[in-house]
Amino acid sequence: MYKKIELTGSSSVSSDEAIKNAIARASKSVRNMRWFEVVETRGHIDNDQVAHWQVTIKVGFTLDE
Repeated sequence: MYKKIELTGSSSVSSDEAIKNAIARASKSVRNMRWFEVVETRGHIDNDQVAHWQVTIKVGFTLDE
């Protein structure tokens, strides 16, 4: 059985890094994470350049028996 939670990660480097940051932070309190799906990607523009990424993901994890 799985449970899903929604997380938003951020990064000034890339959308992939934003996902990794969200999962790394969640791993401090959520066990048994198994998969994720990207729900939304957005960012901040500064001086006509992408300055910051925010990615919202849903993460599935197994429940303890």
